[in-house]
Amino acid sequence: MAQSRVAKVYAGNQENNLTEWEFLALNSELNIADGHARQELTPGQSKIIDELPLLFGEGERRRVEEIERECHRAYLQLLGQHSYPSTPGRVLSCYSSSVAMEILSRALATRMDSVALLHPTFDNIADLLRGNSLRLLPIAEDPLHGGDLDDELLRSVGCVFITTPNNPTGKVVPEERLRRLAEQCAEHDVILALDTSFRGFDTRAHYDHYAVLQSVGCRWAVIEDTGKLWPTLDLKLGMLVFSEDIGLPVSKIYSDILLGVSPMILVLARRFAEDAANGGLDELHRFIGGNRELVRAQLADLPGLTFPDADSKVSVERVHLGDRPGTEVWAALRESNVYALPCRAFHWDKPNEGSNMLRIALARSSEPLARSVQTLRLVLERF
Repeated sequence: MAQSRVAKVYAGNQENNLTEWEFLALNSELNIADGHARQELTPGQSKIIDELPLLFGEGERRRVEEIERECHRAYLQLLGQHSYPSTPGRVLSCYSSSVAMEILSRALATRMDSVALLHPTFDNIADLLRGNSLRLLPIAEDPLHGGDLDDELLRSVGCVFITTPNNPTGKVVPEERLRRLAEQCAEHDVILALDTSFRGFDTRAHYDHYAVLQSVGCRWAVIEDTGKLWPTLDLKLGMLVFSEDIGLPVSKIYSDILLGVSPMILVLARRFAEDAANGGLDELHRFIGGNRELVRAQLADLPGLTFPDADSKVSVERVHLGDRPGTEVWAALRESNVYALPCRAFHWDKPNEGSNMLRIALARSSEPLARSVQTLRLVLERF
């Protein structure tokens, strides 16, 4: 099965989706492709892993609804989301944010045929929406942050889908901008959907989104995710949160796909959130910031190379390669068993806009990250 998948994800195919590119990197020590957390555990996190037998026992012994409620509260309040709807059934636990996205996509497809989606953003959002027969209209990132959405656009769609902080650019929708987006969606009876999977990295995204959404009164859905923050070998939790009046069969479709997630995963996510609240999140921010500085310092003086996301705080860093083609640089890196991520697929509507960029994952231990970036520098010097 693995061999057939590798054959499908041929290295020279620049139209691979981002997950296919990431798959090729999974067995490399010098994997700076996927945005999952793969750095070493902190001492506090190591203590939690040492408790795994106790966590398993807690998951086995206690009521699932109690564990789930505690996990949601610990994680969402860690990130400033104090007004999230805590009533039963309004926060649905999923295996991952992609599963939450599939559930939301299927639900949207029962009531509409068109969605306005941020451009660029991670392509599996576009793929899952399109996979459910939804037509996509792009919302360019700079105009999104610059002023009101076009009324004609809002009349032509049933949902506006925004990623904040965005992957790969790191841009955050500020509180007043979110309020205005919500107001426009309410005026046009359009659902506002947010993917906040990278929220944990940027304190500018820690204002209470749920307080804004509920005060405006639009219909809304939010996807949350623990998987980007902590190196738990992809033991993670996605959450799908939605307004009471969303008018979509979200709960029914959720029940079509899964019963729930393991209570042990809920306990693990809760414990990591508690550790983060006790200083671990600040430590993570310093770690990612240090790795970003490492990448920029190693590459900054190369001719034609720039860092387009100067203000980004998230755990990825885009590098604009000047006139160097991203897929050709990727192929040269692969010869040294180093894997970054070409950016064409982030630009799901206009792939050529990402042709000369790579994305580097920063949630890596500093030594292999430094070796990877040193190799990238040598490769870029040859182009």
